[in-house]
Amino acid sequence: MRETISEAVILMAGSGSRLREHGENRFKPTLSLLGRPLISYTFDALTNAGIKKVSALLGFEADALQNALQPIIPPQIEIAWVYNSEWQKQNGLSVLAAKPHVSGRFILTMGDHLFDPSIVDLLVRETQPRELTVAIDRKLKSIFDLNDAMKLQLESDRVVAIGKQLQTYNAIDTGLFVCPPQFFDYLETAKYASERNDCSLADGVRLMAEAGAVRGIDIGERWWQDVDTPEMLAHAEEQLRTRRDQLASARPDRGNRAQN
Repeated sequence: MRETISEAVILMAGSGSRLREHGENRFKPTLSLLGRPLISYTFDALTNAGIKKVSALLGFEADALQNALQPIIPPQIEIAWVYNSEWQKQNGLSVLAAKPHVSGRFILTMGDHLFDPSIVDLLVRETQPRELTVAIDRKLKSIFDLNDAMKLQLESDRVVAIGKQLQTYNAIDTGLFVCPPQFFDYLETAKYASERNDCSLADGVRLMAEAGAVRGIDIGERWWQDVDTPEMLAHAEEQLRTRRDQLASARPDRGNRAQN
């Protein structure tokens, strides 16, 4: 019987410095897209996938961000607010801070990423116990900022290399994972191997990939977008608007049907 995944971890400890450099003082998860906070789209996707508990990793101005997010939390979600006191280091430490708050396999994502909800469903459906599963995008020409993207090299469905500076790659990490509890062990190994007791999420993925335990699931034509700059925010809103209009035009005209 397949284990139900009911927990998620969302990383949102950073300051959003690239947006703040352009005068945007709001927290990234609360940025407005089509009149809704960015993070509300993530909560919709998670609740639709059956997630009941979310650990939200905070750091920069944690109290203010928590207060801003509190009214956005769906009633069916139990929220655990987790503070990472070392938020100015790499994001692997935020993942490690979630360890006491999760009890099994969990979805891991970022507070500044948007996804077609069907990607979350796909990942949950295809994941396997004791493997780290990552949603990958092979549509390299569609990536908004390829230089800054986290690149992956896969052999069949196995991730064999990860890094922003990879010269040989055939997919992009979308920032959406299903993680087994064992992933914390790889992150701790990466942390203690560092002179600064620091590690990134990618460091943990790299070590787990070396053990042959990281699998990539291709999202196909599905859409996702991270939001790091004003240009990315504008592009994300344009994409959301296009998808909303496509859905609206695909619905049957109930008024006309009623008259026939």
